[in-house]
Amino acid sequence: MEHWDVVVVGGGPAGAACALAVRQAAPGARVLVLDRADFPRDKVCGDGIAPDALDVLAGLGVDPADVTAGYPAVPRLRLRSPRGSTVERATERPSYVVPRAVLDARLITAAQDAGAELRRRTVRAVTFRPDAVEIDGALTAGVLVGADGAESVVRRALGVPRNRDDQLAVAIRGYAPEPPGQAGVQVITTTEQRWPAYAWSFPIGDGRANVGYGELVSGGATRAGLLQGLTRLLPGVEPAELRAHRLPLSTGVPRQPDGRVLLAGDAASLINPLTGEGIFYAVLSGALAGQAALLGGGAGAAYRRALARRLGRHLRSSSTASRLSRWPVLMDAVVRGAGQDQRVFDDVVALGLADGRLTQRTLAAAVRRLR
Repeated sequence: MEHWDVVVVGGGPAGAACALAVRQAAPGARVLVLDRADFPRDKVCGDGIAPDALDVLAGLGVDPADVTAGYPAVPRLRLRSPRGSTVERATERPSYVVPRAVLDARLITAAQDAGAELRRRTVRAVTFRPDAVEIDGALTAGVLVGADGAESVVRRALGVPRNRDDQLAVAIRGYAPEPPGQAGVQVITTTEQRWPAYAWSFPIGDGRANVGYGELVSGGATRAGLLQGLTRLLPGVEPAELRAHRLPLSTGVPRQPDGRVLLAGDAASLINPLTGEGIFYAVLSGALAGQAALLGGGAGAAYRRALARRLGRHLRSSSTASRLSRWPVLMDAVVRGAGQDQRVFDDVVALGLADGRLTQRTLAAAVRRLR
């Protein structure tokens, strides 16, 4: 069989970051990325890229300017709470909105330029051996990394169960003309109806916006209900086409077993439970997986420790904040606090889009404004 040092299943941001990290740490390592589609290809996503994700990519040798070329910075964020309080402020650093068809192609090209090989293949079978992992009876890998999304074949082969319905969201997304007055502003809006749920509108910079709506599967989500939610929260927005996807939300502790198989990004249920953001988690977990992958049979334990060191406190904070957010009155108080204090706003943004923590400042601001 054809043997590789590391095989990565999935060529999205997590898989590309993993391949980049392996080649950076060991330039002679043989790295193969498998994806079931040819690039460029679309992925259902909000397309928002936080600056912290660009920081991770920069550390892997990818120039952020190359990642975002042709797409203007989006320096402001508007939040609307379930009870109607609204805040709009400049974020500490701007985000970008780059369609996944563009982003993923750029990142996988960077991985190929770094020496990884890309092949089109739909992985169907994973077999565990003492000294390697076998893929489809055709390939073996010293370490296999599953970066193959919410429906991960690698995760299922490991026996890691899917998230419970109350830890699983479903969303619809499409592209529509940018609403008037939204240039340079990302919008996240909510309502008490079917809470927790929210809609978003992220301007791309070419006259279009990425728009969508999502809610928990446990709430009885249906396509008709998702369409109604989008219309209710973003009236007048009419996407040309809508596609749905599931989001396995972070539960606070990534489920990563010992051994030669690692899970990164959506496959590891690394999606922010407050915002549904996943690109930062994807590139960070992919980079950490790539660094651990060179340890062979000890990769799983090393990767789990690396995730705990880098994201442990943040993931516990985001999970706690997600549980607290089930009370609309508390969310309303947080948004009003963010409207009156830029530092609280920055804390909220960091918690929802990067690796921030639930700060005493944010909790105190919310308590003072409860009513």
